Amino acid sequence: MSALASRERGTPVQRHCIDADPESVERGLVSLVLTIVELLRQLMERQALRRVDDGTLTDDQIEKIGWTLMSLEEKMAELRDHFGLEPEDLNLDLGPLGPLRPAISAACGQVSPVGDTAK
Repeated sequence: MSALASRERGTPVQRHCIDADPESVERGLVSLVLTIVELLRQLMERQALRRVDDGTLTDDQIEKIGWTLMSLEEKMAELRDHFGLEPEDLNLDLGPLGPLRPAISAACGQVSPVGDTAK
């Protein structure tokens, strides 16, 4: 029965409430923001590596990019630690498309094929 039909008949309408625990909401929001930042960091790193391989950067530019990317990676680790997140937490499930980022083996930092459960 639709909500409109329920009201017309005088039947109370059931409302679905969202349990918005502030801690859970904060953790979810932080996880989402850090996932996006981590994705952008990885894209920047890949672009920098392409440019290094193409030879379009000077030695000074390569060094500056290297330091910047290392600094950003350290800051991401600090933020994950602060909010009690693991690198695996910074991912989005895209349903039938699979995860946004491939699984990363914590033991060796290697990218694992999606669905690979070996550690």
